[in-house]
Amino acid sequence: MQTIAQLFEARPRLKYVFTGGKGGVGKTVSAAALAYHFSREGRKILLASLNPVHSLSSVFGQDLRGGTIRPVSAPDLVGKLYASEVEATDVVDRYRVNIAHRVREFLKWADIPVDAKPFVNIAVTNPAFEEAAMFDKMVDIMLTEGENYDAIVFDTAAVANAVRLIGLSKIYGLWLGRMIQSRQEALSMKIQYAFRKEKVMDEVKKDPLMSDLLSMNARFRQVKGVLVDPEQTAFFFVTLPLALPIAVVKRFINMVRSYDIAIGGVIVNQLIKRETAAASPGDEYLQGKFTEQLGYARTIKRDLGDLVRGFVPLYPKEVTGVEKVVDVANDILGFVPDFWPDL
Repeated sequence: MQTIAQLFEARPRLKYVFTGGKGGVGKTVSAAALAYHFSREGRKILLASLNPVHSLSSVFGQDLRGGTIRPVSAPDLVGKLYASEVEATDVVDRYRVNIAHRVREFLKWADIPVDAKPFVNIAVTNPAFEEAAMFDKMVDIMLTEGENYDAIVFDTAAVANAVRLIGLSKIYGLWLGRMIQSRQEALSMKIQYAFRKEKVMDEVKKDPLMSDLLSMNARFRQVKGVLVDPEQTAFFFVTLPLALPIAVVKRFINMVRSYDIAIGGVIVNQLIKRETAAASPGDEYLQGKFTEQLGYARTIKRDLGDLVRGFVPLYPKEVTGVEKVVDVANDILGFVPDFWPDL
């Protein structure tokens, strides 16, 4: 088993780290712990939450709301750890304006005399519109903030949203390629049938929509190259030793692989330690949960063993505040349950 510490040591160029999994499995806590770990090594880190239901503020016990990048207050991390709860509403509103502008420009330059409003409504009300907007924001963070930080840790939404988010890394490219091809064909025909070809050719060279599409394509290709590079990107799946989170993670891993996203590994959260169970032999509930956990841990080792990189024990209290994040960071890098080798 290669631990997270060994993985990080083997990939010194790792720059973009993602956490994902079923809702409630500890994605945000894991992201916070990994970001803290990188920061205490002296690296300048940005922790960005792409989750529509943010919880970074609760995990750190600090106000990180508002969509801006704020320093995380920690005595030993001054100037090293920053965080942002990306506001989906603002991102979606700006993306809606941009999409409407592009649709109107497309109809205008194609000389199509129709009302653009119905086309705009279709474009901004499709089921994946919010994920498309967040994907665009993620690309923006990677390209604009990547230069300002040594690494960026992304806390993604629950599986369904995250799959659509990262799936856009493939679909987005196909869509852009088709849009650019269509635009090139339309502009070529416009020149071909123009009476004053020189004038039209000058107009075509200044085509704002083509310029916009080429700019988007260049940004996308730059990010796509990073997302599929295991030396620069690692996606960590967080699970609990329970049937449903394990099943979800197994499906999630296959989906991420199909999108060629670089996989980092699996983090198993909320494990009951053997000594905790042994300290309360008369607690039937605890003994039952520990026995049940061993069964699910065997399943994890059997089905995901090569990908398991780290473990986090079940704490007696909820993880809130920097001190608890430090505990998680230490455990996620160094804790291995004593029953794991014997499973």
